[in-house]
Parts: sequence; C-alpha cells; structure tokens
Amino acid sequence: MLKEYRKRAKISQEKLEEITNLDRKTIFRIENDLNIPLLDTFAKIVIALNMSDEEIAKEVKKTIIKK
Repeated sequence: MLKEYRKRAKISQEKLEEITNLDRKTIFRIENDLNIPLLDTFAKIVIALNMSDEEIAKEVKKTIIKK
C-alpha cells in the first residue's frame, strides 16, 4: 500500500526518506511487504503522505485481515 500512496502523492523514495528520516532500505522493505512498520514508523509515513483517516483505517483493516 505504501508504494501506491507514495506514487499518488508524487513523492520519490528519496524524498520520503528525507521527510520521514527513515532509511530508504526500510521504505523499500515496507513497500515490498518484507517488513511491517512499527507504529511510530507508520505514523511518520502517514503524516508524510497526508493520508486521510479513512485511508489509514482501510489499510490497517487490510493488514489485520491478511494475518
């Protein structure tokens, strides 16, 4: 989901790295479902991508259902 929202916001991985102060490798791993972000990491991403409450709830629900 991260890649989709990042691209929709027209933000590169490099720019997201700069905005969130997260390592680009971490961003890559989250985008490719290799890592599930911790809450603070998720919050940084949500704020950087300016996601709505509805979008956040939808994505959290999808993640919970996957498990």
